[in-house]
Amino acid sequence: MKRTIAALLSLSFLPALATAATAADPQHGETLAKRWCATCHVVAADQKRGSTTAPPFSEVANREGLDAGEIALFLLSPHPRMPDMNLTRTEAADLSAYIKSQAK
Repeated sequence: MKRTIAALLSLSFLPALATAATAADPQHGETLAKRWCATCHVVAADQKRGSTTAPPFSEVANREGLDAGEIALFLLSPHPRMPDMNLTRTEAADLSAYIKSQAK
């Protein structure tokens, strides 16, 4: 009986472990942002300028109703103004986590 309870308890932790293992990495997102996005967007507080046509990441992060998942989906979809960076889902999640971290 104790083994059954222990086995059931350990199984209940598996989804949490899987989620933690696949959680977005905002630090990796920062690296990506500085490499690919900083030409057009202001991606960090210490960046002096970007393009006048691309919103700063802090502005995107503060838009009401826009969560990290929606940002990641946006990054994976082709856009006329943005180059196709061929992001993986992990890269899009990392980049969107970094963008959301720029909220004030």
